[in-house]
Amino acid sequence: MENDIELPPFTLTRQIYRVLVMYYLDGKKQSDIAVVTHLSVATVNRMIRQGRDAGMVEITIKSPFLAAHQLERDLALIGDLREAIVAPNVTGGDEGDLQEVGAAAAGFLLSRIKDGDVITLTGGKGVSAMVDALSTARKFRVEVVPALGCVQGKHYTDVNHVASELAAKLGGRAYQIHAPLFADTPEQRRMLMEMSQVHQVLQQAREADIAIVGLGSIHASSSSYYDLNPSVLHASASVESSGACSELLAHLLDEQGQPASFNDNQRLVSLTLAELRQIPFSFAVAAGSNKVEPASSVLRGRYLKGIVTDESTAAGIIDYSQMLNRQRETPAC
Repeated sequence: MENDIELPPFTLTRQIYRVLVMYYLDGKKQSDIAVVTHLSVATVNRMIRQGRDAGMVEITIKSPFLAAHQLERDLALIGDLREAIVAPNVTGGDEGDLQEVGAAAAGFLLSRIKDGDVITLTGGKGVSAMVDALSTARKFRVEVVPALGCVQGKHYTDVNHVASELAAKLGGRAYQIHAPLFADTPEQRRMLMEMSQVHQVLQQAREADIAIVGLGSIHASSSSYYDLNPSVLHASASVESSGACSELLAHLLDEQGQPASFNDNQRLVSLTLAELRQIPFSFAVAAGSNKVEPASSVLRGRYLKGIVTDESTAAGIIDYSQMLNRQRETPAC
């Protein structure tokens, strides 16, 4: 029979601890614990609840997704993001990581889109990897439009090609933009932006429901910014001297995510960064160590609502952002 005598606090706590050990560590049923302790099942249940309420129980869930989940939370904090998706590093190589991130981005896109959506996008290796990985039997009544002018030469820099491929895989309709990404002068840019066909496409992009963008590095001759703007490859030193460390929508940004002082930013036929911010949901697709600094910059600029990346890149972004925070907090001598 259960003892109804009121126990001293220490004794009661010790009894609760004993019940918790049997229940959580030994895996005993509450009915078995009741037999051993000469308590009722109702009392055993109450003691387990009291122990949880008193903070005597900490539950740790071990999962292969736990580290990625923490990385996702930390990334979201850096960029004030709604969503961060971190794919595992399976192959140990940049090409394999890019494919994993592309597959994760494809799944993420399919989880968000609906009939009637307008999707705007850039080119880039990450966005192209997403399109390559996309596979669905479901057809979506969507429209896909470029977010910027076109650069020919490589399939992933040709935004018209990438848009057409995405629309074909989704069963939607693609629009093309017939204008270069970089005008020769700011005056020519204004003329191009006022052309009806260019204006209409970019207006659709401004009113898009989802934006998908790549992130570019500028610190090596093989970096993606020079795929977009090959004319400045010979002057890469002047690019870096402008304080630029990343590229978004072909705009060069500094480490805090603010537009760099670089004249070519004034020649762009594209959405503006402010217009990108206004799109209801936007996310970047990025993988690789050369994307760490660009992604940190873009997240600090608060241009996006989401990012899809891999574990090592995510960890690098977080470490780099923490380093920048420490530098800002250290008083100058």
